[in-house]
Amino acid sequence: QVQLVESGGGSVEAGGSLRLSCEASTNEDTYYCMTWFRQAPGKEREEVAGIDVAGRTSYGDSVKGRFTISQGNAKGTMYLQMNNLSPEDTATYYCAAIAFCPVSFGGGSYWSAARNYPYWGQGTQVNVSS
Repeated sequence: QVQLVESGGGSVEAGGSLRLSCEASTNEDTYYCMTWFRQAPGKEREEVAGIDVAGRTSYGDSVKGRFTISQGNAKGTMYLQMNNLSPEDTATYYCAAIAFCPVSFGGGSYWSAARNYPYWGQGTQVNVSS
């Protein structure tokens, strides 16, 4: 069983920055591929950024060049540095994880499909005002 806890959400003005964190708690000695998703009211869940066990990253088109995903020093930790935020980034951000992820995790559409992730956090809210 894996528990994911997000933190770092908040309110910021357009053009500002936030850094989200996700920590995985587990008794299993397993490495995880981890991804950030977000969902705004009335919209579908959207992939934001993913990172595999080797540190290779993937990004959604709407955040490329503005957001950076990274692994922490402790296993199962992940960060999302969000710069140049806009009101369109307002959403609840979710951390998701999967163990034994495929080698092709970030090479195609696998990382962006929410159905592939068995573990999810409760979400952290990000509000960006204009």
